[in-house]
Amino acid sequence: MALRSCWRLAGVVPRLLWNNTVQFEACVPGGQGSASSSVSTRPGYKKLLFRTFSSTPASTVVSYEQLKELLVGRKAVVIDVREPWELREYGFIPGSINVPLAQVNTALQLGPEDFKEKYGGELPHQTDNVVFTCLAGMRSKTALNTAITLGYKDVRHYSGGWQDWAKHEQHR
Repeated sequence: MALRSCWRLAGVVPRLLWNNTVQFEACVPGGQGSASSSVSTRPGYKKLLFRTFSSTPASTVVSYEQLKELLVGRKAVVIDVREPWELREYGFIPGSINVPLAQVNTALQLGPEDFKEKYGGELPHQTDNVVFTCLAGMRSKTALNTAITLGYKDVRHYSGGWQDWAKHEQHR
């Protein structure tokens, strides 16, 4: 019986890492204990609610105005995670460093000299303000999550990406 209970939890653990809230059927005979939800799934059992906590900052999204201010004040390292051909074809945000998404994990673990030689910019420290950008905000979100797993504390992403940047810059 105890082994069966453990196996029931085994499918939940990976989901705890990905979801903010996970519900699962726990072995709480008779509904005793401190359940956050009292929805019964089987007679004599309650469904428990587990909430996970993340080290992700409360607001990880940067607007065009915020990014512009960070660039002018040189208060952030901006990393564009698009492929080099995309920068050549569409353009890039001035002052950004190009590190393709597939290389972000290894790039952020390089030594400062190796990073500068390969990417032409300064390797951000884990405490630096880092903003990731891409074409439309999808890849930058992935890069943000990668940086968080590597221990970066002040990371955000420009969810509008190059498309939003170009639109705003045309109207200036």
